[in-house]
Amino acid sequence: MQTSAELITRFYTAFSRLDAETMIDCYADDIVFSDPAFGLLQGEEVHAMWRMLCGNARDFSLRFSDIELLDEEYATCRWTASYTFSRTGRKVVNHVKAFMRIRDGKIIEHSDAFPLSKWAAQALGWKGQLFGWMGWFRRGIQKNVRKKLEEFREIEPRTK
Repeated sequence: MQTSAELITRFYTAFSRLDAETMIDCYADDIVFSDPAFGLLQGEEVHAMWRMLCGNARDFSLRFSDIELLDEEYATCRWTASYTFSRTGRKVVNHVKAFMRIRDGKIIEHSDAFPLSKWAAQALGWKGQLFGWMGWFRRGIQKNVRKKLEEFREIEPRTK
């Protein structure tokens, strides 16, 4: 069985290659995921999110570092994704801290932390910069990305 550090390395190496299926294979079937944009997702929703993000990525690159094993179950790492946001054509560099819980060689919980306001300023321009810190704007972003995920799940047969 692979170590937790090897599992995390496998996950982010696959992410850097936009290989959603290998990323999904690193997760337990009942994975729980959260981040500021998507909110809380579970199981197939998480799988669909990675398939959608990897399939739609443009001008994408990813670096990861600082894998830290906190104990036998919990780990963290840092990763940075650079890409062109498809809706606006704007360049985004997103710095993220990941928190993972690992059991039996699979990631069972995954939470990504980043300032949504900084992401919004890069991805959405002046509107994101001006309103990105406001709760109603953040909820609007989350509503929009969840809608995109549901639309993707409707057309992607393996994500229902």
